[in-house]
Amino acid sequence: MGKKNWIEFENQEKKSEKSSEIGIFNKRSKINISKQKKGKKGKTITLIRGLGTQDEIFLKELLKKIKVFCGTGGILIDKNIQLQGDMVVKSIEFLRKEGFHNL
Repeated sequence: MGKKNWIEFENQEKKSEKSSEIGIFNKRSKINISKQKKGKKGKTITLIRGLGTQDEIFLKELLKKIKVFCGTGGILIDKNIQLQGDMVVKSIEFLRKEGFHNL
């Protein structure tokens, strides 16, 4: 059976160009990392604010990577990343590895 209506294309080039544009914009903004006690019984969370982007897809990808690196859970709320536990040192290390320098 032949490939009558089959069209192959590569979408990676456009995706990488878009992520590089977002990455340059984000890496210049001032990022604030702090820990807070919040919720039931004063559980500690790490809050990462000021990533400087409104792109939710980029933030979700970054959240997934940082959760794997830190070995903890987390959530994206109002363009801010919240991680469970005291992960300030690990998150700074991860963001520097990703190329963010304004911490």
